[in-house]
Amino acid sequence: MSSIFWFLTKNAPASDVPCVRPETSPIPDYLNAVLEKARSNDGGAPAAYIETLANADTSKMAVALAMVDGKVYSAGDDKIEFSIQSISKAFVYALAIEDAGLPRVLEKIGVEPSGDRFNELSLEKGTNRPMNPMINAGAITAHSLVVGPNSTVEERTDRILKALSKLAGRELHVDEEVYEAELKDANRNMAIGYMLKAAGIISCDPRVAVTGYIRQCSINVNVSDLAMMSAVLCNAGVHPVTGERIIPQLSVRQVLSVMTTCGMYDSAGDWVSRVGIPAKSGVAGGIIGTLPGQVGIAAFSPKLDERGNSVRGVDICEQLSLDMGLHMMDVSQLASATVQLSVATIVAGKNDPNHPHCNRDVVVFKLRGAVRFAGAERLSRAIARELGEPNPNDPGSGGHADACTVVFSFRDAYSLSSAARRIIHEDVNRLLSDGKSVVIIDPSRVLEWDIKINPKFPHVVENETEALDYIGGIGCRAVTQEDSW
Repeated sequence: MSSIFWFLTKNAPASDVPCVRPETSPIPDYLNAVLEKARSNDGGAPAAYIETLANADTSKMAVALAMVDGKVYSAGDDKIEFSIQSISKAFVYALAIEDAGLPRVLEKIGVEPSGDRFNELSLEKGTNRPMNPMINAGAITAHSLVVGPNSTVEERTDRILKALSKLAGRELHVDEEVYEAELKDANRNMAIGYMLKAAGIISCDPRVAVTGYIRQCSINVNVSDLAMMSAVLCNAGVHPVTGERIIPQLSVRQVLSVMTTCGMYDSAGDWVSRVGIPAKSGVAGGIIGTLPGQVGIAAFSPKLDERGNSVRGVDICEQLSLDMGLHMMDVSQLASATVQLSVATIVAGKNDPNHPHCNRDVVVFKLRGAVRFAGAERLSRAIARELGEPNPNDPGSGGHADACTVVFSFRDAYSLSSAARRIIHEDVNRLLSDGKSVVIIDPSRVLEWDIKINPKFPHVVENETEALDYIGGIGCRAVTQEDSW
């Protein structure tokens, strides 16, 4: 077992506890461990029918998480760019809804799983619609609805490229080499285009629709781009960094619904039961997962299974879901969590006027509600900001690195998910390993601190009075801007 992976793995031995400074979040370490675990799966092969993709470096792997407030964690080959391919279908479907309206889109594209391969030449019986927008027939139709029915390849590509760039937070570009390679062997997609034209589903020249669709799939991204794009969906269409609404909320609901049932092609049912996150894959090896209200996920590894999904990417997403309790059907925890920071100065009492903590600061982190992965991640980030080195780009950071004690109050936290508990255990362990004094206010014992697993342990108390007596001596008090901790 990796010494990094221990803190998100149950029953890890105490000897595996790493000694890492508290100002570093445990989440990047965890992501690296997930990559290493997935690396052992050497199955699959890159997409052979596109020359550029067939020659991809199959050793490359990456993963990224984007939180709904814009924080991004990434690991592995996270700067490597690859073509977005079918992942673009989810976002272009949203554009088609915006440009043509949902009723018109539903007239042209169904929402049912097809049970067939993504490039199947088939239409829905009775309506002649493509079964859903996540297979090629539906995606080509969605592409034709962007901008307008008589638009050119350039007009649609420009609209899509600008929209995807806004979602990613940086200017994206088309990989011309991938585009040319894919266009050279586009016979099957052209056949789908002509089938759609003959069925009356698209009104434009099939060659225009298919050529534009191939350019759409050839846009280059990296895992951080994809995670941020996914985070826009899990943030109800609002960009986590800019605060701009990019996708209408009802469109987000429609896109996520179809991603859930159809995004992983004919393995969608298996994906939902094992991973439980709305997702979309691409044949360049990318996968996105979007857990509404919590986190956007992206993984990359070029080798594909027989269904066209990244072998290692699927393993990565399944591990993230399992470890962090991200399955959307997991209802063991309800409501939401908040993290509140306060700073108090210790004023010594009469019994111990010369206590060494007199006139020194105490940093207090209070957690409220049901704490899950997202809440624990916010706590980790707050610890890193307050107790780490000052960052010149973040005024106020590192301001309490010399605090005499760090207090965690779980008085108002009524539950912790297993993933949140393990992350908080790791945060506390890192503080203890760095020599920090840590006090836990945990009257309900939600943190479940186990001395057998953790050789170093904080001082656990029932209430704020006991905490103060321990920190500054009996009778001391804390001067803070709040009425109480």
